[in-house]
Amino acid sequence: MRSPASESAFLALYRAWGRVGLSAIHPAGAVVTLILIGVGASGCSLSRSDAFAKMDDKDVTGSIGPTQVSAVMPTDSDLAFARNAASDVLTKGDKDSSQPWENPETGARGSVTPLAQAYSGEDGKTCRDFLASYVNGATESWLQGAACKAGQGRWEIHSLKPWRKS
Repeated sequence: MRSPASESAFLALYRAWGRVGLSAIHPAGAVVTLILIGVGASGCSLSRSDAFAKMDDKDVTGSIGPTQVSAVMPTDSDLAFARNAASDVLTKGDKDSSQPWENPETGARGSVTPLAQAYSGEDGKTCRDFLASYVNGATESWLQGAACKAGQGRWEIHSLKPWRKS
């Protein structure tokens, strides 16, 4: 049998041990503790918008150097082939068609695609807008233009300039 003194010391030790660890936390505290442990272990992070460096268009990242993109205008001989392709595709009248062209002397190639239906120009002629691609070696550019119907049903290009995406 145990003595009353040892029994009271044993009960005091048991009561103290019961207040150590998660069993000493009330149920609401246990829930908060588990949520904090879960958030900490899940890898969640908070970020500040001013904590990162700001970059502009001139900044370079990585190992590839910046390249300047500039529209390359076709040569006169390339334009002759492009004009013939434009006349052919605009004569067909389809808005969903495209006409390829290639200059065997320079190796340049491309295609002409009408953009919209025909409209009446300032001088009363029938006109159409088109988009033309121009590929010469590793250089590729896009040109936008307008052509109007001239005598004998042929189309004449009235404007041709580098295409600007709007």
